[in-house]
Amino acid sequence: MFRYLVPLLVFGSLVLLFVFGLGNDPSIVPTPFLDKPVPEFDLPQLKDPAVNLSSENMKGNISLLNVWATWCIPCRYEHPVLVQLAKTHEDIAIYGLNYKDVRQDAIAWLDQLGDPYDDVFFDETGRVGIDLGVYGIPETFVLDRNGVIRYKHIGPVTEATMTHTILPLIEQLQQSAL
Repeated sequence: MFRYLVPLLVFGSLVLLFVFGLGNDPSIVPTPFLDKPVPEFDLPQLKDPAVNLSSENMKGNISLLNVWATWCIPCRYEHPVLVQLAKTHEDIAIYGLNYKDVRQDAIAWLDQLGDPYDDVFFDETGRVGIDLGVYGIPETFVLDRNGVIRYKHIGPVTEATMTHTILPLIEQLQQSAL
């Protein structure tokens, strides 16, 4: 009797874990950086390595920081959403963090698909991505005017996410700053 009970308990436990997992959104991963300033960093600009950019460049405006790479298939999927955002919302600064990529590949990618970014940080080693707590790319952060992280989206940003989550938050941040 006992030998049948153990497998039944193990199976029941696995079913409970599975059901619990189905009820959770995999794009919601807790971040210790929410409501904290973006970690300080200093990186070369993607298109001009002689120019250094820092986390200070993102202060002063409500902005998005999008972590992407040319080898990332979901990044290609979300890219038209960012291009459209740049065209329709010029008041939102969009920064890119090119993550563990080849500089020339990234420049060619932007030339081919469009460049929605106000500026792009080149994080060749991935150090800044690690400092930001990046789990996997793409990831997008909403930063307030002081460079404080107000939202983190894991996975590709879709039109629905942009319309229903990111843009309302940005509007709220813009209104609260008035």
